[in-house]
Amino acid sequence: MASEKISAAKAREEFSDLVSRAAYAKERHVVTRRGKAVAAMVPIEDLELLEELEDRVDVIEGLQALAEAQEQRTRSWEEVRAELGL
Repeated sequence: MASEKISAAKAREEFSDLVSRAAYAKERHVVTRRGKAVAAMVPIEDLELLEELEDRVDVIEGLQALAEAQEQRTRSWEEVRAELGL
């Protein structure tokens, strides 16, 4: 699905319409300022999917970090303090 680009000024003028189009027509809008994309208005389903994907990536990265910590022996705080002479 292609995104429609719209300037921030025009988005401000048409905000209510853009919200309705995102909510009901499932349209995506990229808001630009001086020609540069700065924000997006998307259907809530798109945002929820993005957040779910981010959560899955976080879980995967957390599991990878745990596996790495188990592969490489971790040291206790006491060991680190002794090593650093604290």
